[in-house]
Amino acid sequence: MSQPDKVIISCALTGAVTTKQHCPAIPYTPVEIAEEARRAFEAGATIVHIHARTDDGLPSWDPALFAQIKQETAARCPVLLNWSTGGMGPMEGRVRHVVEQRPAIAALNMGSMNYAKWRKEKKDFAFKFIFQNDFADIIAFARAFHGAGVKAEMECFDTGHTASHEVLADLGLLERPYHFSFVMGVTGGIPATARHLAFQASNIPVGSRWKVIGISREQWPLAMAALSLGGDLRVGLEDNFYLPDGTMAASNGELVAAAAALVRLSGRQVATLAETRAILWPGEAA
Repeated sequence: MSQPDKVIISCALTGAVTTKQHCPAIPYTPVEIAEEARRAFEAGATIVHIHARTDDGLPSWDPALFAQIKQETAARCPVLLNWSTGGMGPMEGRVRHVVEQRPAIAALNMGSMNYAKWRKEKKDFAFKFIFQNDFADIIAFARAFHGAGVKAEMECFDTGHTASHEVLADLGLLERPYHFSFVMGVTGGIPATARHLAFQASNIPVGSRWKVIGISREQWPLAMAALSLGGDLRVGLEDNFYLPDGTMAASNGELVAAAAALVRLSGRQVATLAETRAILWPGEAA
């Protein structure tokens, strides 16, 4: 079976904004996050995307907290770790945990944008801010990842973000196969449609690996589109609380199980941990 027929499922466990008031299953502590990582892994995810939080649920980039999460997760399952670096504040404070803990993967936001969610029924924003990621920071993050031997997951919220990988490739800061995430459904970014997803997928180098990140209820239609286009999937409580039938998920594992069922329905297969490693780091398997 060819690589495109293998689907890597990633799970974004907690995010930085949503709270237990929004969804009781959102994990905060290292133990809670590690337990959710285990549930996701057992359901079929081979990568978990992690934001650290304080015990009260506030976002944190404390390397010691990420170290606890890494230790607690490793004690429960061998899932690959993907650290977040997104957020506000100086870039230096959002990369130390990557350099010190050296996860397999770290997220690299590929451009600045208006980042918002518009509520039509209220004629108002649920949230809105300027998401700043200038080229100086993008390159600095990429250099830090490259020096630490960490694979960059390039998070692209619009078509210009996708094209920006050429700068990093020209500087020798990316290892093939390139790894893209197309984030869709944010007001200010690319619309969450199958047509726009196909366009994004057509703009990356041959042999690259990509997945879709659909926000809220857009997640499942986009997941089906990604499966038909040869892409991978990301689900998880950071992006969406709801199962395909509209009920709120009781864990990240339930969302991953639903994604795995879609993979099988599409005629493709969920990638194992060994297959995921071979796909993203083919040199190690050679």
